[in-house]
Amino acid sequence: MSVVIVTDDEIHALNAQWRGKDKPTDVLSWPQSEPDAPLSAYLGDVVISRDTAERQATARGWALEDELALLLVHGILHLLGHEDDSEAGSKKMKVIERRILGKPLDPLP
Repeated sequence: MSVVIVTDDEIHALNAQWRGKDKPTDVLSWPQSEPDAPLSAYLGDVVISRDTAERQATARGWALEDELALLLVHGILHLLGHEDDSEAGSKKMKVIERRILGKPLDPLP
């Protein structure tokens, strides 16, 4: 697995190119394996915006390191095939995040 920490400008460009969303985001991931296929030895790529992570950590009232850990876990869960586009998928990911880190990626206040 590769993990890259970038600026908002860099993640904005990736988000526009790969997801068609013309805005920065906190974390993006690209799994190596196709959905429902066996996992490959290389899980894929996770890209995190440090700029967004800093803002979110401040808004949540916790350390940048906690936010980066949360975003990394969130990205890895996507590499493992989890989705958060549906309410059920989002709830499942939050349960796993809480179990791993003690706090889920809840909406910002």
